[in-house]
Amino acid sequence: MTGLLETAIKASIEAGRKILDIYGSGDFGIKIKNDNSPLTKADLASNNVIFGYLEQTGIPVLSEESSKTGYSIRKEWERFWLVDPLDGTKEFIKRNGEFTVNIALIENNYPVIGVIYAPVTGELYYGDKENGSFRTKVKADENIKSVLKSAEKLPAESSDNYTLVVSRSHMNEETEAFVSKKKTEKGALKTLSRGSSLKICMVAEGKADCYPRFGPTMEWDTAAGHAIAKFAGRSVNSAETGIELMYNKENLKNPGFIVE
Repeated sequence: MTGLLETAIKASIEAGRKILDIYGSGDFGIKIKNDNSPLTKADLASNNVIFGYLEQTGIPVLSEESSKTGYSIRKEWERFWLVDPLDGTKEFIKRNGEFTVNIALIENNYPVIGVIYAPVTGELYYGDKENGSFRTKVKADENIKSVLKSAEKLPAESSDNYTLVVSRSHMNEETEAFVSKKKTEKGALKTLSRGSSLKICMVAEGKADCYPRFGPTMEWDTAAGHAIAKFAGRSVNSAETGIELMYNKENLKNPGFIVE
């Protein structure tokens, strides 16, 4: 498990460097995909780097930018990498820095490793089922052993008032109703906004108590954060059933969910 985790961390950091090169150039090469979501040069460059690392493990890889493997094949996978090479492409285009590289290892439909790296800030979150979850900040050209040595176990903080974190780009009526209900239940309530999977990380590290998401997401959006939250003692459950999210479904869309 440790070797696989280190490979995923190395892949995320190297992919992050490629993303930053393009971020700094301003030449994003934006295209619109069939689902009307944006695609940039950075998505593809990150994807290529990550595949270069993960394919060496001999474990199948399913990525947002190369998700053509049919269910008839992947339903036989007991173990596979699930990747979002650039989570928060809209945040990348807006240049607000709140985008991440997400890498998860799925075993028998549930995440057992999760890595989330934010290239602009150097924030790194990771977790695995054997050791728990951690956060650290990556310095330029820092080696993997040094990165792991500096990490702090999660949860590392706690909020004074009940705190909800919500999407910066995807607020809707269901989310607003959930926030209103929590205000009635909790009285004093604080809300925060962040982009990409950093919202799940805020719950995992203790900066927020809950992250509700009722808008559309895909499995690669949540798998890495799910692992980090889960191994920090949090839950990532369907908003409708209360059951933990599962992965490698025939339809890769997630239901609405709540992290708390």
